[in-house]
Amino acid sequence: MATTAGDRKPTVIILGGCGFIGRNLVEYLLSNDLVSYLRVVDKVPPQTAWLNERHKELFEHPLLEFKSANLINTASCQSAFESDDVIDYVFNCAGETKCAQTDPVYKEGIHKLSMNSAQHAAQLGVKRYVEISAGNLSSSEKAPHKEDDACDPWTFIAKYKLQVEHDLKEIPGLKFTVLRPAIIYGPGDRNGLAPRLVVGAVYKHIGEMMKLLWGPDLRMNTVHVRDVARAIWHVSTRPETIGQTYNVVDEGDSTQGSISAIVSELFNINHDYWGNTLSTLAKTDMSTVVEEVNDKHMGPWAEACSKDGVENSPLSPYIDQELLYKKHLYLQPGKLTSTTGFTYLYPKITKEALKEVLDDYVEMKIFPHSLVL
Repeated sequence: MATTAGDRKPTVIILGGCGFIGRNLVEYLLSNDLVSYLRVVDKVPPQTAWLNERHKELFEHPLLEFKSANLINTASCQSAFESDDVIDYVFNCAGETKCAQTDPVYKEGIHKLSMNSAQHAAQLGVKRYVEISAGNLSSSEKAPHKEDDACDPWTFIAKYKLQVEHDLKEIPGLKFTVLRPAIIYGPGDRNGLAPRLVVGAVYKHIGEMMKLLWGPDLRMNTVHVRDVARAIWHVSTRPETIGQTYNVVDEGDSTQGSISAIVSELFNINHDYWGNTLSTLAKTDMSTVVEEVNDKHMGPWAEACSKDGVENSPLSPYIDQELLYKKHLYLQPGKLTSTTGFTYLYPKITKEALKEVLDDYVEMKIFPHSLVL
């Protein structure tokens, strides 16, 4: 590992580096020759993380060192940060991402994990610690949520991410920046728009119209994972971003309508909305509606996978109840671009960008190839 000062490239630790954001950040840093040393920390080893061929190759890169660690555990976390050399940047892409867990699971898997990590980063005296927070901090459609607006988090994940944001300020000497991404999509996605792509495939398989709760105007703002990776690096290298929070959201103001139109085009299906009757029922008995909707999708998905020889896949059409409420993810863009000069490579979601995601799934043999046009 390089130890010379001066013009050497930075040394970096990515926490949760085998995850969706982490693997794309690894790709960005190594492909652009931005670092002299890269440590990837994750409790999931690369061999079982469903990496595509490009990411597998990068995880064999001579500058990359993988360390297995459970960052909730204090001793394991300490081991993840141990270094004889200077570490310049720590990027926290780790944390519990599954829906429908219990409150204590999120408290440990988000708050405790992040605070352990941030405290170790402060002890190392890193130049920057970047925390990936959540965009689900307001459910209103009245106005896009700005970084300094009052927050009312509407998922368990967002609740604890917000607590992390507050508590980072209490760690002495920590130079941190917080990023709040919208719904992230791109290669490696399993939780963002992936379930909607799988649902689209299900309706192509059964030859029916895709019908959705609520209406086309439900705000579902988006950002491409490559732009998230670029934003992480961008803020880490600028002194004016210390102590700042930034929304990371494209300029397309995505809605359920705009996303569903692309999904419908990709699978050559029609879509519509359940309208007031079922949507009103959903307000009073959401669990029953969610169960029925998910039950309708699970069988045909298994059937389609079996037909095309997909034996094992991390993808599922299951959409958790928490994400099916009539809650808007509506973020104000602008602070990141206007105050730091950041630009988006993917200013709005496109059919081509989602087709790349599908093609990647097919190449990995985790998605039925016959359902992709």
